[in-house]
Amino acid sequence: MTGRASQSKGRRGELELSRLLQGYGYDVQPGRAQSYGEVPDLTGLHGIHIEAKRCEQVRLSEWMAQAERDANRFQDGAPTVFFRRSRSPWLVVMKLEDWIRLYRKGGCDDELLGN
Repeated sequence: MTGRASQSKGRRGELELSRLLQGYGYDVQPGRAQSYGEVPDLTGLHGIHIEAKRCEQVRLSEWMAQAERDANRFQDGAPTVFFRRSRSPWLVVMKLEDWIRLYRKGGCDDELLGN
């Protein structure tokens, strides 16, 4: 995929993810188109830095390193990678210690577990 096509796919992924999160009631807003790292991909999840990826090849270590750099730069929360491949659901990756901190604050809803 060419650079422009890849950027376009990435932007579509950011917009898709923002709409999904908005559907869950979160005021998530996408960054500016073609901002190239000047602003976060998405904002509005308090305490979470969102790095959105819409790729076929999964490169979690690379993406997490980018999320960590950007979370440090923007000071907007725990570095978190939201990603999906074609015809696949969105997945979320974060460091265990960040997940533990979130889980301890909110617990786990029995409905989420299907109980």
